[in-house]
Amino acid sequence: MKRLFLEARVKFDVRALLAKLKDRHLRYGLVATVQHLDAIEDAKKILPNSVVGGQVLGCDVSNAIKIKDKVNCYLFIGSGEFHPSEIFHRTGKKVFVANPFNNSIYEFAFDHRREARIKGAYLTYLHAKKVGILVSVKEGQERLKDTKKLKGYVFLFDTLDFSQLENFTGIDVWINTACPRIAYEDYDKFPKAVINIDDLKKFS
Repeated sequence: MKRLFLEARVKFDVRALLAKLKDRHLRYGLVATVQHLDAIEDAKKILPNSVVGGQVLGCDVSNAIKIKDKVNCYLFIGSGEFHPSEIFHRTGKKVFVANPFNNSIYEFAFDHRREARIKGAYLTYLHAKKVGILVSVKEGQERLKDTKKLKGYVFLFDTLDFSQLENFTGIDVWINTACPRIAYEDYDKFPKAVINIDDLKKFS
């Protein structure tokens, strides 16, 4: 089936929003979701010391990672904390969120509970006898090649049905290779511990 992807843009007063930024002299890494990409160019003019990273996705913050050695922190233009959380945990640097919908700027707060869950899942993985590896077949999320070095049972899916996981009682821990949001926000839907493959790699 052919698909057509249309990118939508949100227009807002970038200067008015960034006027709330306390320190304009820091070297910010400028990143945004697709609907706010046009704001990055204006932000660069207002923050001349900044470095343009570009678009970030919940499943892919590589544009933020590639500039981490050039910046002091990040300025994420968008709403919510899923993207800032990924950037923070993958780079270890502060992330400021510039939300054009409520005209606010704030620093993303480190989630200690999430970090504790990740460490707990990793310890479970170390002692697991049977590992379930979740692989999405959705375009942009399929990472079957990344599982080659992992030992376990591969489960392919399009849309994950959490209730079906209950049928595999022998699995001690799940490794998620699909959207990281699954392990971060839906962890309580898993019958056993779950860890994202990128978090697993950090311990290796």
